[in-house]
Amino acid sequence: MSKQAKSDKTSIIEEIRAKLRFLNLIAAFIVITLLAVILRYLFKPFSEALDFLPDISITLIIVIIIILTIAGFIMWRAVSRKIIWSIEKYRERLDTIFAVTKDMREEVYGDILLDKIISHGMSLTKSNAGFVLLKDDGNFVFRIVKGPSQDTLMGTPFPKGKGIAGWVLKNGKSLNVSPVSDDKRFDASVDALSGAQTQAVLSVPLSTKKGIIGAIELSKEEGSYSDRDTELLAYLADQAATSLVQAQFHEDQKNYEIHITDILLKSIDAHIPEKRGHSHRVAKYSNIIAKAINLSEEKKKRLYLASLLHDIGFLRIKAEEMLTREDCIKHSVIGYEMIRPINFYSDITPFILHHHERYDGSGYPAKLQGEAIPLEARIIAVAEAFDAMTSGSYYKVPVKLDEAVKELEENAGTQFDASLVEAFTKNILPDHL
Repeated sequence: MSKQAKSDKTSIIEEIRAKLRFLNLIAAFIVITLLAVILRYLFKPFSEALDFLPDISITLIIVIIIILTIAGFIMWRAVSRKIIWSIEKYRERLDTIFAVTKDMREEVYGDILLDKIISHGMSLTKSNAGFVLLKDDGNFVFRIVKGPSQDTLMGTPFPKGKGIAGWVLKNGKSLNVSPVSDDKRFDASVDALSGAQTQAVLSVPLSTKKGIIGAIELSKEEGSYSDRDTELLAYLADQAATSLVQAQFHEDQKNYEIHITDILLKSIDAHIPEKRGHSHRVAKYSNIIAKAINLSEEKKKRLYLASLLHDIGFLRIKAEEMLTREDCIKHSVIGYEMIRPINFYSDITPFILHHHERYDGSGYPAKLQGEAIPLEARIIAVAEAFDAMTSGSYYKVPVKLDEAVKELEENAGTQFDASLVEAFTKNILPDHL
């Protein structure tokens, strides 16, 4: 059992024991009161000893006994419900912990894993913003940021020794601060990412056998973090550190392929700045669908790579030519031709070629219809459309999540595979934080 699970188990046992002791006090009070009344009025030897009790009729005694019994039963039931509620909360907490652990350990892609780490942390602690720092060539870098500052901080170096996270990285200990205005270690330039007045900050180190590799920091605008929040985030950090090491090992095994892919992605972002991050988000959304439909691990890997490179054809289209639909629709064919000669990309070329086909057959370049379109290409079509609507890649003003979901559902069966739209919309809400 994990440290977090053991800690929760100890806490809930103590909580239940306290409630049981209260139940015992209720029972003892009722029994002693009834016994005193019985001895006072039914046994003469005790009447003088208990003479301080007033004289009352047998009828009144019975009424008192009934009232005490009913009151005791009501209190017993109320406390019993609280005990059951505590047990249920403990079970739900364990289920959440194990589900989060399983989700992270199964993820082999570093960027998606980082997104899950911060998203799970924020969700479980009801935080407004947060970030993950990771060591990179001796320095710590903002690898994932959630909050209004995410576009400016992502990938930038962390100011050494600054803020609460700086203290955590230096000392290797967790820090729970509330209110932050009373703590000299708080630095608004690095700790306040929520876009408003930060009230509380919780930061924990990411540690492995080789030392500290980073930190997770969360913040909220109202309230404070509990000791359980600290324990939970510390547990999450332990699991995250292990999972990051595993993801790094996986990426090292495919170092050559990954570096080429990374170079290509950076080239795409530089060539089309307004779509920066689009490929990674499409890969993330495609992965959600792949999991929902139980795609095999091998197919997930191919889908992930195809999602990252689906727009590679734009590299050979001049910026001014991207303004015309005729030139834009060429990018899937150009991308196909670009990567087809590369052996380790060859099996994903059909997905790149056909990711703009429509389910009703009116898409391009081959006007394929229905299941004649490769499954992976159909998945990318849904993921790309969703990101285009919600991130502003194509829309000057991004639409709201529910509006994007509605748009997908309205075009299910015509533009998109209806079964994939359903799988995506059922699973996107808890993931898209």
